[in-house]
Amino acid sequence: MIHQTAIIDSKAKIGNNVEIGPYCVIGPEVQISDNNKLYSHVNISGHTKIGESNTFYPFCSIGNNPQDLKYNGEKTELVIGKNNKIREYVTIHPGTTGGGGKTIIGDNCLFMISSHIAHDCIIGNNVILANNVPIGGHAEIGDHVVIGGNSAVQQFTRIGKMAMIGGMTGVLNDVIPYGLSIGNRNHLQGLNLIGLRRKNISNKDILELSEAYKEIFKTDKLSENLSKLNGSFQNNELVKDVVNFINKDKKRPICSPFSK
Repeated sequence: MIHQTAIIDSKAKIGNNVEIGPYCVIGPEVQISDNNKLYSHVNISGHTKIGESNTFYPFCSIGNNPQDLKYNGEKTELVIGKNNKIREYVTIHPGTTGGGGKTIIGDNCLFMISSHIAHDCIIGNNVILANNVPIGGHAEIGDHVVIGGNSAVQQFTRIGKMAMIGGMTGVLNDVIPYGLSIGNRNHLQGLNLIGLRRKNISNKDILELSEAYKEIFKTDKLSENLSKLNGSFQNNELVKDVVNFINKDKKRPICSPFSK
């Protein structure tokens, strides 16, 4: 299962039924769990822990030093979950001491060709990054987020669960859960209704979320609008997700229909 041209440090920990193809390079502090498959020319280095049943395609680089000028060789981590597909030329970097020391990738994600996940990011489950999508350092991407091709996510940005980012979007502002965001500098286009329906969310809950969305973003004074939400929305879990996301401490402004 291990090609004769692969270079694997004797200190690396390799699980059962791991396939390592030609010219792969595995560093000394790498841990690879069972049933992973590495095609040719995969480089995995640093203090990297990889869960079960991931697939790494040629020329991806996993765990190399962060692209942060403050990084000075500190021992930081990259943790990758299970059942992820990491396509050609993808780069994923470990954390930095200034950002908590750890980059975390969830389960069942698809990272398409030349996408990039920078230091200290937290990526949820079932996330899809299309081709050429860079995620800046310290970003948080929720479960079931889809980011269209050639989009870019600025550092410290949050994207809430089940949000969808249209192709070629510059994401400078936080995107609420279930939001649909597009634009050269991102603004809200509405809700990700297609995604909600695909997850079999009830029509009643979607309609309530739509009404709450109108109330929350009826003006650019979000705090005032939130304070006026009436009680009928308080029992809707989708609305709660949006409200909690907006109220959470943040580095970036909330993306809205009013964003420039």
